[in-house]
Amino acid sequence: MALRGRKGSLVRILVVDDNPVVRHYLRALLEQQSTWKVCDEARTGREALQQVEKNPPDMILLDFQMPDLNGLDVARQITKLFPDIPILMVTIHLSKQLAEEARRVGIRGACAKSDVGSIVKAVDTLLHAGTYFPSTSWASN
Repeated sequence: MALRGRKGSLVRILVVDDNPVVRHYLRALLEQQSTWKVCDEARTGREALQQVEKNPPDMILLDFQMPDLNGLDVARQITKLFPDIPILMVTIHLSKQLAEEARRVGIRGACAKSDVGSIVKAVDTLLHAGTYFPSTSWASN
């Protein structure tokens, strides 16, 4: 059960990305918000699954391209076990096809790693039970 909405508690976020520089960047970005805390990091999809099963976070930031399982495969498994945990997929190359597939597997938002402002906005939207997909000409919200 997520801690969203309870006074005085931090939102615990798991960051999953194979690149340590990106994980550090996302942690720094997220922890600028006083109510958000990166509770753990995972380097691979399998690590993410193990960490979620052991200690479910309130939210997950999930890379699409990883060395073992891709973000869609990881999200598919997590949403079966923990359907209430919102997942935001972050990727270098976001396409209409990828965003649609992300929705189908239960991911509640997707954004480009390069768009810093959208990552913070997307996390906030998902934490308030919304969905966040890019408002480009091909996206349909």
